[in-house]
Amino acid sequence: MYLNTISNSIYKNKKRKRICRGIGSGFGKTGGRGHKGQKSRSGGKIRKGFEGGQTPLYRRLPKFGFVSKKKILVDEIRLFELNNLSSVSTINLSVLKKINLIKKNIKYVKIIKVGNIKRPIIVSGLSVTKGARLCIELAGGKINN
Repeated sequence: MYLNTISNSIYKNKKRKRICRGIGSGFGKTGGRGHKGQKSRSGGKIRKGFEGGQTPLYRRLPKFGFVSKKKILVDEIRLFELNNLSSVSTINLSVLKKINLIKKNIKYVKIIKVGNIKRPIIVSGLSVTKGARLCIELAGGKINN
């Protein structure tokens, strides 16, 4: 016997389980639901997390944290990404949107120090981290707020 010779042909014509079709079916009378109780009734489903009337875990635990709506409007630009903008010397929000470095709905941008910058640039109207500020000024650039 080999793995490629094994087949499930014996199960090919297996009949489906027909519940509530008499005692001869093996699932007659109660139809596999047992006697009485919520799960034996029609429509008697129990939701996920139900603990039999006891206050469920998700309601016993305290609420914490929140999702900031401002996060949709904020983005970061890495320092090495500004190297690709050789034609632009002044960088602001509208320039970054125009060259598709940020999405159209972004209102606040912060430049972070990842990599280095090789040419002098002028940054206006954007937030800059300490490390990025140092790199920009060492390259001969300027930051206007």
